[in-house]
Amino acid sequence: MPGGDMKTPLLADSDPDAPGPPPRRPGAPVVGIIGSGDYSRSLAIRLVASGFGVVVGSRDPRRIASGLFPEGVRLRSQREAADGADGVVFAALYPEHYHTLAGLRDGLAGKVLVDVSNAAGPNGGEPSNAERLAELFPQSRVVKGFNVLSAWALQAGAHDGSRQVLICGDCRDSKAAVVQLVRRLGFSPVDLGGLAASRAIEEAPLQLFPPWGGPVLVTLLLFLFFYGYNFLRHVLLPYLDHGENNFYQLPLQTVNQTLPAVSLVTLALVYLPGLVAAVLQLGRGTKYERFPGWLDRWLCRRKQLGLLSFLCAGAHAVYSMCLTLRRAAGYTLLNAAYRQVKAGVENSWVEQQVWRSDLYLSCGILGLGVLTLLAITSLPSVGNALNWREFTFVQSGLGYAALTLSIMHTLFFGWDFAFSSLAYPYFLPPVFLLALILPCVVLVGRVLLALPCLAFRLAKIRRGWESSRHRCPRDQEPIEEAPPQNFGDV
Repeated sequence: MPGGDMKTPLLADSDPDAPGPPPRRPGAPVVGIIGSGDYSRSLAIRLVASGFGVVVGSRDPRRIASGLFPEGVRLRSQREAADGADGVVFAALYPEHYHTLAGLRDGLAGKVLVDVSNAAGPNGGEPSNAERLAELFPQSRVVKGFNVLSAWALQAGAHDGSRQVLICGDCRDSKAAVVQLVRRLGFSPVDLGGLAASRAIEEAPLQLFPPWGGPVLVTLLLFLFFYGYNFLRHVLLPYLDHGENNFYQLPLQTVNQTLPAVSLVTLALVYLPGLVAAVLQLGRGTKYERFPGWLDRWLCRRKQLGLLSFLCAGAHAVYSMCLTLRRAAGYTLLNAAYRQVKAGVENSWVEQQVWRSDLYLSCGILGLGVLTLLAITSLPSVGNALNWREFTFVQSGLGYAALTLSIMHTLFFGWDFAFSSLAYPYFLPPVFLLALILPCVVLVGRVLLALPCLAFRLAKIRRGWESSRHRCPRDQEPIEEAPPQNFGDV
């Protein structure tokens, strides 16, 4: 809507230079837009580019700057726009101004009125903007839609055609007309049912990465735990015990010791719920009983946990490459060389340490490479190009390969240090031992489920077989169900 005095009636007089409804272009349906703000302009550009005729209704068309709307768009009063639209009219103005459009009831009667507004906040059970609009215009057929599209997305062109448009409405024919319009504009319509669903649709743009909240919190808590443990073990206790100042390790070295532990445990959390689900199915003897709510939510968050694991692993690789650039590393190398010269040692080569470093570096590089492949295939544009068997092989088969390589990387790093008394200062085990507990449990559990006696029974259950205590008196054919395409196997 153009700026100006908000006391000015929204139903302004018609433009004297263009009386009457705008002429219709031959063969092109005319879509009306009530409102002349940024969203209206972007919507008009998209509609014109898709071959529609467009009439924009403003409270004062004469105040709209020349060239603001594309050529071919008719700028008229709101009443003329309502009368001139063929069948679909967009209400592209703020909900607090809906009541000022009461005079358009006759012009909008029988037409599809599309509400594009968003909620200002959680409605707390109150009627949505679309439901209030339907009360104001009982003779119009209100459809909720397009609110999840920004003005920029509308002008992005055909390259943004994969974006979904959520719609809902009580009239099937009206929704069908909007669905066809959405497809003509190059987007993907998703019908969510009756107009009551508009409450959730209006609040959708207010959410900030809703699937990521739990995984990010878990990853952050793991980072704080392992970082605090490293700080206590390597910095605080040595300082309190004998005044050793290791606080310089906090910005880089302690972070680098924390990241691989967080990455390994988070990766284990990706595949642990699949094992829990398999155990429940084996114990119940059926797949038709619902999982507990916490397990359902966990299963749906595996993709996010996997990507966060990849983020920590990638950051660990970058931090590790930067270790040799530290001033502290240069001083340590000089001191070691001085001690070697002073001791008269000509060759400090240790075969065991050479093998150890090469093995754990090799496993780490391979593990990071497989994790990178998992992260790439989790992208919708890549995952949609794979069939279910290919997706399962990558996300489950290669996922466990990444977990195995990560465990081997940690074991080769620790070598035999875990069996030395020097590894337990202040009776605290090294952090890599703590990080290995859950991944090893997951890997052992996966090996046990691969045993023929368990694997065969689990495969039958997932194909619809049920144990005798779940069978009906009449034998019924199992219902085939497609497995869910989540990060990892269920």
